[in-house]
Amino acid sequence: MSRIGKRPVTVPKGVEITLDGSALKVKGPNGELDLNVHPEMSVTLEEGEVRVERPSDAPRHRALHGLTRALINNMVEGVTAGFTRILEIQGVGYRAEMKGNTLNLALGFSHPVEFEPPEGVSIECPNQTTVVVKGADKQAVGQTAAVIRGYRPPEPYKGKGIRYQGEQVRRKAGKTAGA
Repeated sequence: MSRIGKRPVTVPKGVEITLDGSALKVKGPNGELDLNVHPEMSVTLEEGEVRVERPSDAPRHRALHGLTRALINNMVEGVTAGFTRILEIQGVGYRAEMKGNTLNLALGFSHPVEFEPPEGVSIECPNQTTVVVKGADKQAVGQTAAVIRGYRPPEPYKGKGIRYQGEQVRRKAGKTAGA
């Protein structure tokens, strides 16, 4: 058995899960998420728990078993607590600000970069060098943070750019004068 797949997903109070064929819906205080479960996986709802079972021990089924359980767990966690990714901006003149629902970034280009967040994801700028991406869908939050980081990834010589909070950027030595 998969170590992850065999653990049940506990459903906290305030979260409602409905299973209609292969369509799983999770509804909670932070929103509603849905997932189409792979037809070979069987999902059962018991009192306060969701269990995922697989038809055989084939490597493909073992992989789908753990994946399905992890996706359901992320959905439950997302509608209760939500997910957050924090981005830090480093560099002289690099800054971020919110104008309405649009994120405006000054990243050293000749033009400002404007980013409109997808539905279900919210962006905040507590200060000019910090961007907070929040939402209930873990994949959407991570993808949005990756797209913002992709506008100016951290470079290895001076470390300028957008990085995840706590990300270590390996620095390189610059040119040295040849004799």
